Amino acid sequence: MRILDLDASLPDQEPVRERLADGRARRLDLSGLGPALRLWSSGRDWQRLERALAEDEAASGAPFLTMIGSGDYHHVSAALIARAPGPLTVIHFDNHPDWCRCFPARHCGGWVNMALAQDHVRRVVTLGPCADDLNRPDRKGANLTALSNARLQVFAWNRPPTLTRREVADGEGHHCRNGLILWRNLAEENFRAFMARLIETLPTRQIWITVDKDVLAADEAATNWDQGEMPLGRVVEAIRLLGERCEIVGADLCGDYAPANHRHPMKLAEAWMDQPRKEPSGGAEGARRRNARTNAVLLDALEAFA
Repeated sequence: MRILDLDASLPDQEPVRERLADGRARRLDLSGLGPALRLWSSGRDWQRLERALAEDEAASGAPFLTMIGSGDYHHVSAALIARAPGPLTVIHFDNHPDWCRCFPARHCGGWVNMALAQDHVRRVVTLGPCADDLNRPDRKGANLTALSNARLQVFAWNRPPTLTRREVADGEGHHCRNGLILWRNLAEENFRAFMARLIETLPTRQIWITVDKDVLAADEAATNWDQGEMPLGRVVEAIRLLGERCEIVGADLCGDYAPANHRHPMKLAEAWMDQPRKEPSGGAEGARRRNARTNAVLLDALEAFA
C-alpha cells in the first residue's frame, strides 16, 4: 500500500501508522506539491505528480492500493488509473458524480472525464451519490453524453428526480421524462440483487475501485465536502462482491479531512462557494479518529483482494 502524503491527514491515523511501521505500506512525501494539486492542478504541477509516481513505482513497484487524503485530491485517481493495466471498468463510490467539464481540466469535480478519456477505460460506474450536483446537470457542465451512451453509469443512493433541459437517453441508473431525470435509488432496492446484475453487465472483468468517503454519512466519516447516506456496510459488501467476481487491478481511497489554507484566489473562492464552512463535529481530532475507524474497515475489505 502507498500513502500519498499530500495534506498530512493520513500518517497519524492508527491503521496507517501500523502499516507504515510493519512495512505493509510506504509513504510518498508530496507535501510540497499538495497545495498546488488541491481542488485542481495546472499542467506543470500535474507533470510533477506523474514524475513522482513514476519514480516511486520504478523504485518500489506499483502498489495495489493508494491512499490519497482529502477528497480535494480525487483527481489524482485519474493519474493512478492511467498507470493501471486494461481494459478496465472504474467503480466509483462518491456522494458526487465528479462528471463536470471543468477549467482547469485536472479538477476534483471533473476527474471522471479524465478517466473516460483514457483508451483502456471502458466505463465508469458511480455508486451512491445524493448531492445537489445531480440537479440541473445541463447547467453544470456534466458529461451527459457519456451518461446517455452508458460509458458513464450513475446509481444514486437516495435522490429525488432532478431537472434537466437537455435530452438524456435512459440508462441502467436513470430514466428521463418531461425534463426530469428519475434516479434509480439504491436505498430502496435489494442491494445484493442489484450488485449481481451490475457485475453481470460490466464491460470488463478487470476493475479499478475508487472510494471517496464523502459517500458515507457524517457519523461514519468526516470530509471536506457535503456527505451522503450510503452505509459503510453497503460499501464493504459491494467491494466483497466485486472482488469475488472480478479482478481488482488496483484501488484508491480518499475523503479524509484536512484543513485547507488556500493562497490561490480562485481556489479560495471555489472552496467558499462549494464546501461546508465549518469543521466536522469533534474538530480535526474527532475527524481523524472517525476516519481512522472507517479507513481500518475499508483497508481490510480492499486488502483481502490484493
